[in-house]
Amino acid sequence: MSNFSRVLLVVALGACPGVASAQPYPSKSIRMIIPAPPGGGVDTVGRAVAQRLSDAVGQPVVADNRAGAGTMIGSELTAKAPADGYTILMVTNSHTINAALVKNLRYDPIKDFLPVTQVTAAPLLLLVHPSVPAASVKELLALAKRRPGELYYASAGSGSGTHLAGALFASMANINVVHVPYKGGVPGLMDLVGGHVQIMFNNLISAASLVSSGRLHLLAVTGTRRMPALPKVPTVAESGVPGYETGSWYGVLVPAQTPPDVVATLHREVVKIVKTAEIREKFAVEGSEAVGGTPQEFAELMRNEIQKWAKLVPVLGKLD
Repeated sequence: MSNFSRVLLVVALGACPGVASAQPYPSKSIRMIIPAPPGGGVDTVGRAVAQRLSDAVGQPVVADNRAGAGTMIGSELTAKAPADGYTILMVTNSHTINAALVKNLRYDPIKDFLPVTQVTAAPLLLLVHPSVPAASVKELLALAKRRPGELYYASAGSGSGTHLAGALFASMANINVVHVPYKGGVPGLMDLVGGHVQIMFNNLISAASLVSSGRLHLLAVTGTRRMPALPKVPTVAESGVPGYETGSWYGVLVPAQTPPDVVATLHREVVKIVKTAEIREKFAVEGSEAVGGTPQEFAELMRNEIQKWAKLVPVLGKLD
């Protein structure tokens, strides 16, 4: 065969999709959708993982903030993206809350995604504006009972983890406080600092500097035990609402039908990142625990969370 004939054969084979060899993954930039505004907990965790994932795979991993609707905008965008591994979602526990409580989702929170790994788990902080005359959970409860319907609590949006933390708190404590949803945790936190609302449940990553500067007061944490980073701060359960427990978590999802080898690559690299001493220490300082489990473990967590929050439907009703 002449050299010219060989060239023609190579060109012909390259033009056939079934014959041409696929490029190794990843061969171009990856978009990480972060379903919240810049500056909040999920944004901080997402960007930390994105930067190190970019170094690991040799391609840019670009953070794309898509805030609003209690993370549903970012989730819907991911669900409808091509299932090729080039769009990934840094998801929050709002994803499972939405599955349990929102009646008109435009995607299926389970069937339209594949789990990669859970990245972190963390309790929330019960925060109040300094003008609130309450130095403890018991004092806050007493104030709320004296002034029913007069205290407002901010959240990152209807159906968000911060919304459900407040709703669960109000339900278990039998108090009447008014929910004010925002398009993300940061705007709500800023209105709390400004005194436009009085209460908010939020994460340590977002609130640490505001608490240390005295711009917000920290009354309690929402986990089953005290946080190592805040050993003197009591839990809500030990402060007047026995049995109360909730928290936040972040993890990585991809669109359903993403090839198994692509999911395996993402899982391997993200878990490596999460298990590094640097990241574990970073998360610990910010009040969260690095996880990095299997896709199966993450899937089980999400199923259990959906069942947990569905029990609040009789209290809240289905959200719009």
